[in-house]
Amino acid sequence: MAEQGAQVVARVGAVLRTLSASAGEPVPTARVAESAHLTRPTAHRLLTALAAEGLVDRDPDRGWLLGPEAYILGSVAAERYDIASLASDAVREVARLTGESAFLSARRGDETVCLLREEGAFPLRSHVLYEGIRFPLGVASAGLAILAMSPAAEREAYLARADLTTAWGPAHASGPLRERLESARRTGYVVNPGLLVEGSWGMAAAIFDVKGRPAWALSATGVESRFGPDRQPEIGRILLEQAHTVGRLLAERAGAGQTR
Repeated sequence: MAEQGAQVVARVGAVLRTLSASAGEPVPTARVAESAHLTRPTAHRLLTALAAEGLVDRDPDRGWLLGPEAYILGSVAAERYDIASLASDAVREVARLTGESAFLSARRGDETVCLLREEGAFPLRSHVLYEGIRFPLGVASAGLAILAMSPAAEREAYLARADLTTAWGPAHASGPLRERLESARRTGYVVNPGLLVEGSWGMAAAIFDVKGRPAWALSATGVESRFGPDRQPEIGRILLEQAHTVGRLLAERAGAGQTR
């Protein structure tokens, strides 16, 4: 019975994550089922139950959305986990100084989820990332940065259990991935050379929590011509400086909380 209950919780979590990754667009039942690896009847049953609790809403013509209770729960949780208010200036600075699209992403288990986006002045955009989208660690630049700066044992354990090549191609096999991670550990920042979408490059630097663990990342993405070898060190420096600023603000907030 306990195992069955845990399975239901895991399924509910998968459904809610699918809706949260939709950038506010309604998601049809069939797509929820596919993304959450459920049968369509099971997905519909869970969605209906969640709607009764206010955790999801239904647009009769288009699909399902997160509901008002999800907003309330998120608002309460934000008091403890959200760093958007501390990092928003840093995201804007990355966009302003580089001219590229800038992002804040957070680690959630074996994934990263994009929390904030700010457009830079350069007119050509990369549309790979948006608020709510999730990627496995080691795929997008934010997840690469976080994985690179994780403790060696934790990093190796993830690489041993993760299968990234099936969904993301041979460039994400353990050999090439380890090379990118090692390069990031040398420079402090990561370069993702169009491995998600051809021609769309990204760079990122990890943000560390008060315990010294990489929990978030700042990233910049844009077209390939904007991320040449001559420009990468400058973008990397900007990302590292802004990531350090956010880390300092986190430490100051933690210190202030301890003195209350």
